[in-house]
Amino acid sequence: MPTATIEEDDDGIRLDRWFQRHTKDISFNIVSRWSKSGAVRLDGAKAGPGDRVSAGQTLTWPEELPVPAATRPTERPREPLSEAQIEYMRAMVLHMDAHAIIINKPPGLATQGGTKQPTSVDAMLDALQFDAPSRPRLVHRLDKDTSGVLLLARTAKAAAFFSKEFAGREAQKSYWALTVGVPKIAAGTIDAPIGKQPGTGGEKMQVDTEAGLKAKTRYRVIERAAGRAAWVEFLPLTGRTHQIRVHAAAIGHSLVGDGKYGGKESYLTGGISRKLHLHSRRLQIALPDGGTLDVKAELPPHMAESWQMLGFDLKLGDIEIVEPPPPPLKKRRLSSATSGNRRGERRSRGATEEPKRPPKRK
Repeated sequence: MPTATIEEDDDGIRLDRWFQRHTKDISFNIVSRWSKSGAVRLDGAKAGPGDRVSAGQTLTWPEELPVPAATRPTERPREPLSEAQIEYMRAMVLHMDAHAIIINKPPGLATQGGTKQPTSVDAMLDALQFDAPSRPRLVHRLDKDTSGVLLLARTAKAAAFFSKEFAGREAQKSYWALTVGVPKIAAGTIDAPIGKQPGTGGEKMQVDTEAGLKAKTRYRVIERAAGRAAWVEFLPLTGRTHQIRVHAAAIGHSLVGDGKYGGKESYLTGGISRKLHLHSRRLQIALPDGGTLDVKAELPPHMAESWQMLGFDLKLGDIEIVEPPPPPLKKRRLSSATSGNRRGERRSRGATEEPKRPPKRK
């Protein structure tokens, strides 16, 4: 009978998941059939497909004909990477330890590929395997045109841990952006649900108070370029698709270069790049063995040039990420001094307003 010892990297996963990782021809149905007859065992005891395995356990299973190839999807073999691709990926690395690799993803490179994206971070992860037994895994994503901090897990166990941190909103992310114009409220929270915009095939999102998912983004204005533009730090408290871009447009200050949500007004004159000005500046996240990972990524060239052209001082952006303040005990009436503020911005102290609502569906 075939025998295997459960490795540390597989500690805690389901038995059927172990077979999925380590065998090509043993499906869930076969594991289930074996478990009913007591043919698959962990340390000599009967085991089922949903049982959790532990490092050091001995797994045995019977010899059985594989599932016909036609019933299982086939994976397309990955093309070997060129030396140039390997150097390109390794030049992005900001941090590496036993659990994680952090890269500074450049704008224009998709996180995952597709029919229209033959090149992506995911397609070139073999370059970042180094001494690990397998290539690193994606645990979160950045839009193709968004640059900055991207975390990769080096083991399956680390991937599960980091995924829970992101899903539980324990990871803290900070983004730097350039907005068209300057928000009248210098710091606050944008609280506006987000849903897919009908007719776009899910490619574009919108504020949707009827069917949208809860979405909150904290922000602060760091510096202003007269009334022309502002350097804004965004801290998303939820993780909706295009959340920062949609929320920025909802308060009337779309991101520079974001034609999808800001239209032609999102492009500034005077030599400012037409590329999207959105950068994942910083990530703080717990590590599986204790401690916290805290990594910052430098601005991409087109944003660094814009910052220099507008006279922004990069030192002003280095502040600690803090927990969101508790909500006010009660709403305060808008005074005449604040009643002209853009809808959707919530002051750090004061009243709450909501973004401009799209027309109701008929």
